[in-house]
This record gives sequence, C-alpha cells and structure tokens, in this order.
Amino acid sequence: MKKQFTLSLVALLMAGLFSACAQKKEEPREPAKALNVIYFIGDGTALPQVYAGMLATRQEMVFPKFPYIGVVDTHSSSNDITDSAAGGTALSSDHKTKNAMVGMNPDTIPVKTLLEVFHEQGKETGLVVTSYITHATPACFYAKVPHRRQYEDIALQLAEADNINLAIGGGRKHFNQRKDSVDLIQRMENELGWKVYDTLADIDVTCKKYAVLANDDHMPKAADRGDFLPRAVKTALKTLDSAENGFFLMVEGSQIDFACHANDSAWMVDELVDFSYAIQVALDYAEEHGNTLVVVTADHETGGLTMPDKQGKYTNVSFCYSTGSHTCLPVMVYAYGPGAEQFTGWMQNTAIKGKILNACGLENVGDGLPENDGKRFKAVKANLDTKPEK
Repeated sequence: MKKQFTLSLVALLMAGLFSACAQKKEEPREPAKALNVIYFIGDGTALPQVYAGMLATRQEMVFPKFPYIGVVDTHSSSNDITDSAAGGTALSSDHKTKNAMVGMNPDTIPVKTLLEVFHEQGKETGLVVTSYITHATPACFYAKVPHRRQYEDIALQLAEADNINLAIGGGRKHFNQRKDSVDLIQRMENELGWKVYDTLADIDVTCKKYAVLANDDHMPKAADRGDFLPRAVKTALKTLDSAENGFFLMVEGSQIDFACHANDSAWMVDELVDFSYAIQVALDYAEEHGNTLVVVTADHETGGLTMPDKQGKYTNVSFCYSTGSHTCLPVMVYAYGPGAEQFTGWMQNTAIKGKILNACGLENVGDGLPENDGKRFKAVKANLDTKPEK
C-alpha cells in the first residue's frame, strides 16, 4: 500500500512538472525590437516599374526576397496625385500635406519626422540620394519650407542641422553658388562641425558628421555614375555601424522618377537595377546583424507605366507610358527584419512612420519641434508660385 502511494505521488509530481514546462513553453515571447532602420524610397516606383526591371533584365532582383509586402495609398491632402514633397512628408512624418510643401502640414506648421525622433532617441542618422541632397524627398526628413524649390533655404537648414551625421548626394551649387553669395560649404567646415567631401573616395568613415556633395547638380544617370549608390550605402553603414544606440539611414533611388518622367525605359531599368543593388547591400547587413529593419517603398508612381502587347497577341511586351507626370497608382512596401510583419495589407503612406517606430519599441510621437526650431522654420517664406514640379 505504501509503495503504491509513493508511486502515485511520484506520478502526480511528474505530471505537475510536465504541465509547468508545457505552460512555460506556451508563454508568448517578447517580439524582437529593431535597433537600426534602413528606409529606402524608390522615387516614382510602383509595381510596374519593378516588374519592368525584371522583364528587361530577366532577373528577379531584390524585391521578391522580402517576406512581407503591402500596398500603399499615396494621395496628398490637396490632390489625388501627390508630388514628391507631399509624398515624402507623409512617409517621413505621418502627415498628409499639400503638394510642394516640405516637412509641414497644410497650415505650414512643422511636423516631426522619423529622423528627428530617432535623433532624440540617441540614434545616429544619415541620408543617401542620387538627386540633390536638397531635393524634395531627402529634404522632407530634415527641412521645413512651404515650397520645395526653396533649395538654398533647404541647404541652410541642412548645414545648421544638429541631428544629421552624414548626408550624401548632389546639389553642391545650393551650398556654394548661392544668391546670397555665402559659401555655405566653408561655413559648414569652419563653424558648423562638418567635414565636406566631393567624392566617396578617401572619406574618414569614423567621422561623425560629414557631407559628400558629389556633383553641382543631380548625380549623373546610373549608366554614367557607376556603382555610386551601392558604394554610398556601404560607406554610410561603415560609419553608422559603430553607433551604440543604433541608427536611421534613409536612401533614395531618386532617378527612377527622372527616367519615368522622360518615358525613357532604358534609363528606368538602369536605375531599378542600381536601386536593387543598393537594397541588397542593406539586406546583407541586416541578415548579418539580425537587429536591423529594412523598409522599401515609394512616394508615388511616375509615367503611368503599362506593359501590353500592342498587337494583342500576348507575345511581344512593350513598355508604354500614359503620361510624363505622376499618377495616383498605389505603390508597394517591402519589409525585412524585426517588426517587418506589420507591413502587409493596404495602408496609407502616413502609416509607415508609426509602424517603423513600433518595430523599434517606440510609440508614435506628437507634432512640433523645440520652440527655437519652430521659429527658425516659420521665418522661411516662400516667394514662389505653386506650379507642380517633378
């Protein structure tokens, strides 16, 4: 009897132990948080451009590698068809605004961007583009102006920014060929703590504040500039990799849009391939480190691209454009890394900022900037018409 009781007690204890282990295994794990964010914007790039690049090259490129893909509505507060300024403001700040406005809501009140939030969290930040560094999309991450063509005002705001560690692109003329005759590059180096380069060669990647103004104008076309964009991303990651609190890097494939405005398919494909190589650099980094979220999207579609067989025989695909401007066609969003599962389904462009912050374990934040910054930004007036720009 005693032996039977002992065996029963042991059986009960073992059952309780197994039950406790099972319960412990079933406890939900805290999802991993992203330390770093690499945010790609393919200007003018919707699904037709991506697939056109695949058809032309007979390569999958990088886009199908992403495990999470969604659809993004791009309209601005003023138009069904957005421009890059309103589209960039929505992607950077979660605010719809009027076409041509940069970093401001429709009432010209500055809005807080991802770059600003991450800087406040102690992260290092960077921008890499193939257009002017003062062009609409990159400007939306650091500048506040009523009109995107205020290039010299935007350049000044970049020069005086204390929340940017590196900026790579074109547009040198907005810094040293100015109407006010100020050599802003000299001031950046002598007064504002920047190192300014005109090429990617020989950069001190340990420097914590540098600009590469690699062309007076936009950068050359992909066929002429070579692997500038992938190399620029590699350079930026070498600098930002040592950031103790992580980093935020925005990369724009700027000239996909330029090519589609020109209805130039060869140029468009070259830019898509170049953009894909740059994204692969980031994916390789994310796969190696495991703590990096990579998000790829676009501000709008350009060109109204379709790919029919003009003879209707389903055999000879042609690239056909319906416009030399933008369309209201939705764009895609692709995501990889911690928090990437949020980027599925249909969403507004204004939703992406909050999803990125959530992936980093941060709550979305309210509007506004420190009072002195607000005064500085509001003092910039637009003496320009509101004619749309590419």
